[in-house]
Amino acid sequence: MNTDKFYPELKDIPDKFRIKEFSLNRQYLVKGKLLTGDEGSEVYSPVKIKENGHIKQVKLGEYPRLNAEKAAFCLKAALDAYKGGTGAWASMKVEERIRCWADFLDRVRDLREDFALLAMWEIAKPYSACLDEFDRTMRYIEDTMATLWELDRESGRIISIENFMAQIRRTPLGVVLCMGPFNYPLNETFAMLVPALIMGNSVIVKPPRYGALCLSLFMPAFAQCFPEGVINFINGEGEEVVGPIIKSGEISVLGFIGSTQVARLIINQHPHPNRLRTILGLEAKNPALVLKDADLEKAAGECARGALEFNGQRCTALKHIWVEEDIAEPFLELLCARVEEMKCGMPWEEDVVITPLPEKNKIEWLGELVEDALQKGARIINRDGGKSFAQLYYPTILYPVTRDMKLYHVEQFGPVIPVSSFKDISELKEYLFTSDYGQQASIFSSRAESAIPLIDILVHQVSRVNLNSQCRRGPDELPFTGRKDSAEGTLSVYDALRAFSIRSLVVANENGRSLFFDCLKENTSNFLRI
Repeated sequence: MNTDKFYPELKDIPDKFRIKEFSLNRQYLVKGKLLTGDEGSEVYSPVKIKENGHIKQVKLGEYPRLNAEKAAFCLKAALDAYKGGTGAWASMKVEERIRCWADFLDRVRDLREDFALLAMWEIAKPYSACLDEFDRTMRYIEDTMATLWELDRESGRIISIENFMAQIRRTPLGVVLCMGPFNYPLNETFAMLVPALIMGNSVIVKPPRYGALCLSLFMPAFAQCFPEGVINFINGEGEEVVGPIIKSGEISVLGFIGSTQVARLIINQHPHPNRLRTILGLEAKNPALVLKDADLEKAAGECARGALEFNGQRCTALKHIWVEEDIAEPFLELLCARVEEMKCGMPWEEDVVITPLPEKNKIEWLGELVEDALQKGARIINRDGGKSFAQLYYPTILYPVTRDMKLYHVEQFGPVIPVSSFKDISELKEYLFTSDYGQQASIFSSRAESAIPLIDILVHQVSRVNLNSQCRRGPDELPFTGRKDSAEGTLSVYDALRAFSIRSLVVANENGRSLFFDCLKENTSNFLRI
């Protein structure tokens, strides 16, 4: 592997992709104001450059490192804004909240290239994928606004059941803590933040360690478009800022995307766990099941892309390939060919797939998984597999992966592809039934009679079954959830609005009918109105 090509000199980077000076160093948003933290954590890019023959880290900026006192101040701002549901934002009519989001959209559309550039340097995601993430997030906001408009219009109807009159509307839950992941710092965070905020909750955002800078670009627009205290950003180490907020017992909803271990740690610190609604996106071990009647060319291409797009750092990535024993050899040849065609390099390069990994110690973690598999009988079957250079780990296909290997059980979240073979469906059933995870799966087959038995098994083990295609999240109109240790709660444009709210109702029988209609006639209630 020629490592010289991976890290360029500054002069070789096209002007369009050179990093700009970051203007929001150590800033955070609380109570409608951008404040500057006393201490900061320096952010260095996983994309390094060569200078005088040496590899050099590129400093991007700093995010604030706040403490328990600042966390308490942030929580108080959110609670003061919510006021038990009587605050201006919580009691605001839906159409007014939608107008605030429309104003926000107008202000942030010009951030498209700034976000993509900073995200590219901060997490080494391909520039084109960063642009796609921005565009998808803007569409998500638009779709959420339109869906809420329809939802509120329908809920305005008065219903009559037996001798009861009722009006049912969705109301906010309280203060929401949102914690998104580094791999989609904008889209995954906003997939929780947008529905939580637009439903009238107050929100505290704890940005991920990797991706904190590019997410902070949106803070000025939040400060300008929303009442003070309803949206707050707070950075720092989890035990210093998240712990005190959760231990207060004042958080009503936790929206979290990350590991099961961290989710449990956070939830267990809440003094009243039964009062905490949780929307969780956790680990996954999505399998691809390749049957002998599959189109092997197409299956190999989908499996390679599904396993390795953005280095496999996606919860929806294919993380274990199962291939029917009779076709294992030709399939693996095709899979290796597709993987070896994938471009490794810098995230601004056209058609690049494999880029440097942002997480510290990730190279060591992947190396441990690979070494464990090799010691227990697996082989690296693709050219340059298992090699690494600085923060870049070359795609690695391992076969055969068996139950006694760590890679069989744990989520690798990186460019390592475990492959196992099977003789009959009973082996797949055992794997699926005993797995701790249940997000998605992919079936590759050309015959309904082959696919149907697997479909009928998988729909009880995972939340989504993909036919002849890789696993993915979108379209956002479809429910996104999981079974077992993979998720709690459901996100889609519609489901997310429900997840971050509760149905409240005003009901009257014949004794209250007159008062019910008098209140409607007054039309001064924020809830009971026409």
